[in-house]
Amino acid sequence: VMKLNPQQAPLYGDSVITVQLTEEDKVEDDVVFYLVFTGSTVQHCTSTRKINPGSLETISPGHDCCETVKVALCASREGHPVLVVAEDSFQFVQDEAYDAAQFLATCAGNQQALNFTRFLDRSRPPAADVDFLDEKVALAFRHLKLPAEWNVLGADQSLTENVPRETLMHFAVRLGLLRLTWFLLQQPGGRGALRIHNNEGATPVSLALERGYQKLHQLLTEEEAREPDSWSTLSHTVHSGDYSVKHHRGLDVYMLTAE
Repeated sequence: VMKLNPQQAPLYGDSVITVQLTEEDKVEDDVVFYLVFTGSTVQHCTSTRKINPGSLETISPGHDCCETVKVALCASREGHPVLVVAEDSFQFVQDEAYDAAQFLATCAGNQQALNFTRFLDRSRPPAADVDFLDEKVALAFRHLKLPAEWNVLGADQSLTENVPRETLMHFAVRLGLLRLTWFLLQQPGGRGALRIHNNEGATPVSLALERGYQKLHQLLTEEEAREPDSWSTLSHTVHSGDYSVKHHRGLDVYMLTAE
């Protein structure tokens, strides 16, 4: 039996999984280990990185639904057939960051919900928590299957820029969420949101200035501003038909997902 730690991951994946090998699986250097996750409609195969003779690490794949999947640890060696050396189960769950991303996506144009997010801001979370929140919610947002007509400003496109209102962009900037702000900027309505004043006359850009968020202000105003560092900047994904391959540069792990 192998030990996976943790034994679950959020739906959007991108967290580190450690695999503890048993005594008999600790083998010569020329053996390459893979993990194969088999869900009801999607299968993932990830490469692993050896930390020491008894343990490996890999990155959890993003999955299409909440479920318990089968995981097989496979060993391959040149000139030999691939062996399944151990099996276990693994759970994909919807965590708070995923809930938050879904909530924010659905309330893009909803003023009551957006005013609630302003209320949240008064209980300023500490900087380390903000960074964690930013990372997770941005990853979750990327994983959501947003409808084709989704817009940062909500569904009602008839509202002009002159109508004062709260936007998702105000929310992201007010909390100092760099990665979420970057993600929203790339979406339909993202750039338009920068010009919208709320009831106090603040735009996302003026909020960033007023709060002293310099990096965020640069992100919103400089043309060649680059994507903030995060797990997603460490990952590069290529899609082809029913397959996608992702490379995580930080751990040098590859992931193949097939429907």
